[in-house]
Amino acid sequence: MFLKGKRALITGGTSGLGKAIALVFAKQGASVAIMGTNAQRAEETAKLIEQQRASSEQAVWFQTADVSKKADVNGAVEKLLTEWGSIDILVNCAGITRDKLFMKMGEEDWDAVMDTNLKSVYNLCHAFVRPMMKARRGKIINIASVIGLTGNPGQVNYSASKLGMVGFTRSLAKELGPRNICVNCIAPGFFKTPMTDALNEEQKQATLSRIPMGRLGNPEEIGFAAAFLASDMSDYITGQVLTVDGGMIA
Repeated sequence: MFLKGKRALITGGTSGLGKAIALVFAKQGASVAIMGTNAQRAEETAKLIEQQRASSEQAVWFQTADVSKKADVNGAVEKLLTEWGSIDILVNCAGITRDKLFMKMGEEDWDAVMDTNLKSVYNLCHAFVRPMMKARRGKIINIASVIGLTGNPGQVNYSASKLGMVGFTRSLAKELGPRNICVNCIAPGFFKTPMTDALNEEQKQATLSRIPMGRLGNPEEIGFAAAFLASDMSDYITGQVLTVDGGMIA
């Protein structure tokens, strides 16, 4: 097991890619904590993680929190650290979309996406950076998107937030490298999630035509990529963007 004995926190871990990462981590031996905004979904996911974990010794923890609000994050992190003592792995996967053409994009659409997708990364990293520096170890994995690398009509806010995560990752990696803390980014392409389920058939076919492998990704495949970056096998990898997209932007 890649992550035996590790303790991981995954934001956005109650659905979509975050949930898939949480389940893979549990199967690979990690104790898993998740944060989300929906209490029922968080409880249901925590039960599923318990079923998937490799050993009953692995702890499972969940907390509802608005990751865009620093006070919410600080309160939840304080509670987690009181109970667990430390976190080895932080995965920032919380994200939303508010898609529309830029000329119709209101300030609230911009702020909501930037706060949830990008400010949340600041909030979580800021809460954990001191404990990780003190421990002189840690893995931080930020889940961005290929849209942040390529851009996409109707997603100016989303694209900006995701590319912002890339710059954040590279800069923080340089700051924390001397303390043996790795900071990396995963840029997923199109995966089978509630977001892609909402596409109509024409949109799905247009998307598939851009992917050399000719299919959407399985969410578990992001979990595998995250597990590698969270494991000891990636201890000399930091400040990188791992694109997992079936060759979409090759």
